[in-house]
Amino acid sequence: MLTTVEVANAQHAKLAVEFDIDIIWIGARTTVNPFAVQEIADAIQGTDKIVLVKNPINPDLELWIGAIERFHKAGIKNLGAIHRGFSSFKKTKYRNSPQWQIPIDLKNRFPTLPIICDPSHICGNRDTIFDVSQKALDLKFEGLMIETHRDPDNAWSDAKQQITPSRLQEITEDLRVRKDRVDEKDSLKKLTDLRQEINLLDHQLIELLADRMDVVENIGKVKKESNVAILQRSRWQEVIQKMISEGSEKALSADFVEKVFKAIHQESIQHQEKIINS
Repeated sequence: MLTTVEVANAQHAKLAVEFDIDIIWIGARTTVNPFAVQEIADAIQGTDKIVLVKNPINPDLELWIGAIERFHKAGIKNLGAIHRGFSSFKKTKYRNSPQWQIPIDLKNRFPTLPIICDPSHICGNRDTIFDVSQKALDLKFEGLMIETHRDPDNAWSDAKQQITPSRLQEITEDLRVRKDRVDEKDSLKKLTDLRQEINLLDHQLIELLADRMDVVENIGKVKKESNVAILQRSRWQEVIQKMISEGSEKALSADFVEKVFKAIHQESIQHQEKIINS
């Protein structure tokens, strides 16, 4: 059995080493503070402890990587990351929005770095822990960090997101670890054909976006001639609401459509800025 503890400062870290704690993890509120992270790294420099670094509270990949690199430079070889989701000003079904693309980007940058998912903090309630756990395994996370308590409702903290040991056993038995790749010849051919179709659609998407930006630049020229501000709030609200409605009819979530069109809108603003400032 391994022992683990969260440390928030150098003194905590020194005590963890002194009492031979096996695994040390850095909480999200500590990860955001490079000074605290450096002090902890200095305190455990050169030890063989396993160190797991939770993502910072806000969706900042470089800050997360920076914390991990401080431990690596301190000679800590047994490093891993914990994805616990990110705070958001928008109210969602999650306590902390998973924003899966960020840990995926982390894995792409550091393929050998183990990443553990913390469904308890992502969900904030016990009802959706299984779904988030399965999603993490489907995305090839190396493990899960799930809070359990013999009497969750009377836990001193985070009671809503804790589960009983018996429920934890049910979840671990029901979770499925899927294969990395398709082996069957027929399935592989089907998958290859579908991926080629995706490639074609992706190419068409890029062409459409480029065509849209050509129109945007013409709009920028008209605004420059008329001395009109780039951002037209009423027009933007009209577009986004219309797209969310149309997306809903095509089984696309409002959150997805909003993210896509916000990115398109920001790119459009940048294109118009170049025209108006030229």
